[in-house]
Amino acid sequence: MDGKSKYSGMTVNERLYISGLIDKYYEAVREKDIDAAISILKAVDLGEDNIMANLKFAGLISDD
Repeated sequence: MDGKSKYSGMTVNERLYISGLIDKYYEAVREKDIDAAISILKAVDLGEDNIMANLKFAGLISDD
């Protein structure tokens, strides 16, 4: 493999869908389970900055 993620060029929702984790992610968001959400986002090769942005967008963390 050339070091690129198999998810390169995909949106977060595309990554979650392709990986089969979309339902688990939205369940974690509904339950406000930040640890589970982070684990799922890492599983689809998101970096820390993108994970934090997605948690903020989902209302799981604040901008503070």
